[in-house]
Amino acid sequence: MITLHIEHPITDYTVWKQAFDRFADARRDAGVLRYRVSRPVDDPAYVLVDLSFATAERADGFLEFLRTRVWASPERAPALIGTPVTRVLATEEET
Repeated sequence: MITLHIEHPITDYTVWKQAFDRFADARRDAGVLRYRVSRPVDDPAYVLVDLSFATAERADGFLEFLRTRVWASPERAPALIGTPVTRVLATEEET
């Protein structure tokens, strides 16, 4: 399994989540198999997202979409602060 891991500070979780939900079709079309949204218990103004893909190529393609079409536009990413930190990860072991 391949995971696109994304994390960044936000201004407002409700606003962020509404924007995230607007891209449900784009995630599906890009091959996202499932996702997980997390926030640190001691920092509600920070979000971590894990998107699961079948291949690294799919994850890289969606990351490019996010960088050029979503994060580059304040209207499309209204609660985003700064540039997200991202990594494409390969699962080595899972229980």
